[in-house]
Amino acid sequence: MNLFIRAASAGCLLVPRALIALGLLAAAAASPAADLPQTIAAVKPSVVGIGTYQRTRNPAIRFVATGFATGDGLSVITNAHSIPGVLDGENMETLGVVSGAGTDISFRPATLAGIDKEHDLAHLRLSGAPLPALAIGDSGSVLEGRQFAFTGFPLGMALGLNHATHRAMLAAITPVVMPALGARNLQPRVLSQLQKAPFRIFQLDGTAYPGNSGSPLYDPETGVVFGVINMVLVKGLKETAITNPSGISYAIPAVYINRLLEKK
Repeated sequence: MNLFIRAASAGCLLVPRALIALGLLAAAAASPAADLPQTIAAVKPSVVGIGTYQRTRNPAIRFVATGFATGDGLSVITNAHSIPGVLDGENMETLGVVSGAGTDISFRPATLAGIDKEHDLAHLRLSGAPLPALAIGDSGSVLEGRQFAFTGFPLGMALGLNHATHRAMLAAITPVVMPALGARNLQPRVLSQLQKAPFRIFQLDGTAYPGNSGSPLYDPETGVVFGVINMVLVKGLKETAITNPSGISYAIPAVYINRLLEKK
């Protein structure tokens, strides 16, 4: 078997087929990394802070988590735990989203259109001009080992409205809660979840922070969303028995986004 191929022009050096194959594989492997800067630039306008506005306080705009636009661009998805339980109506505190970058930010009021506490997801609706919308992918087709990225606001107000992107591999698709080792570790929230049929979540090897809650987990090449970063509910259920929290991050699969958006 001939292990070499000849270049088109006469007199060119013979090149081993194996080296060409390795070169093609290397190029294919490098493609997602090459596409990521363009994908990040396309995704960032869709990613917003989740918070409130109150004219009489300082600062008037505060945000605690991340969200992203989808659907018609007027739907924003975030974590349910990011929505304040009570607003200060007497001082006209308003729920909404924060867009922009750094100190150049603006606030848009939003209404709570739907909430899924079991999967810790919330659907906000905006009025006015739509934001660029991110497409939702089929999270049921995702396999362990797939590469993803997520963009959000780690640590929230502490670092300001500056988009940060992290890469993450899907390390495992695992139940959201596991039976604790010993009855003493069965906290009420864990026990409640165990009495239901535990759903499966994405375990990631990337590092996320509390302000990343609600960040879109997306394909580095296309920007299609396959999950929502969750740094409170899932970690509280998965790591209850761990004294020191791990560096593991989690995401809610996108199938639950679609179910929430379909609710009237």
